[in-house]
Amino acid sequence: MKTIGEITREWETSPVEEWADLFQKYGQDERAGVKKLLEKYEKKMDAALREKERIREMMKYENQYPECEWICGIDEAGRGPLAGPVVAGAVILPKGLEIPYVNDSKKLSESKREELYEVIMEKAVSVGVGIVGPEEIDRINILQATYEAMRCAIKKLDPKPQLLLNDAVTIPEVPYRQVPIIKGDAKSISIASASIIAKVTRDRMMREYDLIFPEYGFAQHKGYGSAAHMEALRTYGPCPIHRRSFLKSL
Repeated sequence: MKTIGEITREWETSPVEEWADLFQKYGQDERAGVKKLLEKYEKKMDAALREKERIREMMKYENQYPECEWICGIDEAGRGPLAGPVVAGAVILPKGLEIPYVNDSKKLSESKREELYEVIMEKAVSVGVGIVGPEEIDRINILQATYEAMRCAIKKLDPKPQLLLNDAVTIPEVPYRQVPIIKGDAKSISIASASIIAKVTRDRMMREYDLIFPEYGFAQHKGYGSAAHMEALRTYGPCPIHRRSFLKSL
């Protein structure tokens, strides 16, 4: 008879798809430790099944275009901050790929975003990132800078997309069919993946800027107008990565 520790290791090393067999295998074991273990993994399996259903629901837009092999999700990070670049992500996932826990990047913890970033980079067919800095944002305005970042991200894709799923916008001067989806980062697995790529890329950049301009606290607020950031602006004035056009009304 296996020990509780051995049974626990068996659960931990088995994929969710095999848990039903383990429930059958150990369901008649009367030991209290085994019963407690089964209760724990029953809850985990229920959660895993709910997550699987959620991810499959997030694939509904991709599934509407079976004729398109290369569907690209587009999203951005950093339209609202007072400092730093705007960053766009463009992601083509393999058809039918399920990545558990992918979601709108704003709904994920920083550690989960970082974890999913690595998974997306490993499993995606292609990933493109576009970055437009604060000087260009001031010159052409944030909306046009966002479009430019998106165009740059798309240009880096190989293979080229057959369809773009965008988070709410239609990007000018792009020679591809586009489908704008309101709140798409919470509805499409491709757009959500792009939002994670964009957010993690930008956050990493802001942590690097924090080493150069430590008095502003960029590693904490990532350039957004937090109380600490506003106080630093009053004390030190703007630094080279601040968006002057965003500070005029302050």
